Amino acid sequence: MLRVLLVTDTEKPIGDLRQALARLGCEMLAEVATPQALPQVVESQRPDVVIIDTESPSRDTLEQLAVMNEAAPRPVLVFSPNGDQALIRQAVDAGVSAYSVEGLAAERLAPILEVALARFAHEEKLRQRLAKAESELADRKLIDRAKRLLMERRKMSEQEAYAALRKRAMDQGVKLAEIARQLVSMAELLG
Repeated sequence: MLRVLLVTDTEKPIGDLRQALARLGCEMLAEVATPQALPQVVESQRPDVVIIDTESPSRDTLEQLAVMNEAAPRPVLVFSPNGDQALIRQAVDAGVSAYSVEGLAAERLAPILEVALARFAHEEKLRQRLAKAESELADRKLIDRAKRLLMERRKMSEQEAYAALRKRAMDQGVKLAEIARQLVSMAELLG
């Protein structure tokens, strides 16, 4: 059962949307009257998906989506009659998974929701792969810096420096990057 958070930045009622989602078996969380509360509500209630029903996503709404997407990413669907291409691009950049312009027909809700969930899952995998690659690159840079320190201060070859770091990591039962981090920190402390 999907936990859904409904958001609206207009005065228009969203009862039809709430009923259509309930018929799909979704658990409805409290409505958020203003997008400004979005990051805090997502953090506290942890919905599976956020659905925004709006006449046109405001800059404030898009900014709050971006903040939410950084802190606690969730699939986001936007239903809006505003089909401005620049606005849609801004919405996608802010973290929107699906943007529907043609109105909200109850029979279209399930497939749109599925697309948004699938797209979000795909993007989450890409985010995780990117984070892992960035972490590995940072570790490699740190190891290279530690090797350079050993090469300069202990007059070792690159292979000897790497072997010394590797041996120390194995002896202490920690990752090579942690030994490199310790060495670089100590070198910075000693100047």
